[in-house]
Amino acid sequence: MKSTLTAGILAVAVITQPALAQEVRLHAAGSLKAAMTDIANAFEAATGATVTRSFGPSGLLRERIEGGEPAEVFASANMRHPQTLADAGLSGPVTMFARNSLCGLAQEGVDVTPDTILDVMLSDDIRLGTSTPKADPSGDYAWELFEKAGAIRQGSTDTLKSKALQLTGGPDSAQPPEGRNPYAWVMSEDRADLFVTYCTNAVLARRDTPALQIVQFPDALAVGANYGLTVLEEAPDLATDLAEFILAAEGQQILVSYGFSPAQ
Repeated sequence: MKSTLTAGILAVAVITQPALAQEVRLHAAGSLKAAMTDIANAFEAATGATVTRSFGPSGLLRERIEGGEPAEVFASANMRHPQTLADAGLSGPVTMFARNSLCGLAQEGVDVTPDTILDVMLSDDIRLGTSTPKADPSGDYAWELFEKAGAIRQGSTDTLKSKALQLTGGPDSAQPPEGRNPYAWVMSEDRADLFVTYCTNAVLARRDTPALQIVQFPDALAVGANYGLTVLEEAPDLATDLAEFILAAEGQQILVSYGFSPAQ
């Protein structure tokens, strides 16, 4: 494995050094599926290699890797899961490669604005959806937002955690039909009135179901998400090439096009 992931190194190497037909295995967070699909396709076009992709909740992917599932590049929706692998000696250094943030995804008929979103989430009439903490970083970030809510309104942290429906990201979560955005599907199945998820997920959900509303959280509730990248030990050089490609200009531009903020 190459010792360091440095943005831009691959910009010339990928193009000027045609690769033999090879395969590299990418495990990536579900919130990265659309962006990483485009990145993997671009990497394949540039190198002639094949990128085998596995997408899912970052915590569950980490557990699968810890359990011995073959993996070479791990792109997580937080820094903690790849750092856990690095601390265990299963991977190299962890590099932040993108940033995300949380938004509210609301049904068409819900009367909600950034100024009222906390009141709406606390309302007895509102079914509040989240992903699953510990299994999926999106759920962990939602819990972080609930902690912030407690500083604004006493008791709201416990209220939000107790009423939150953990609808996605867990080992037993219901799966959407092939081709459906999971968050749009949850909302179209009327399982929640308001869902706390990544803003990038919300954008993709509204492409699937245009009637959905995207609501920004006010600064006092804002939660950012740092995405971490690591290359597994014993992975071939091609895995580090893919990691460098994600960090380099083309990979970063693709991530930005899906609503992520760049790492730098």
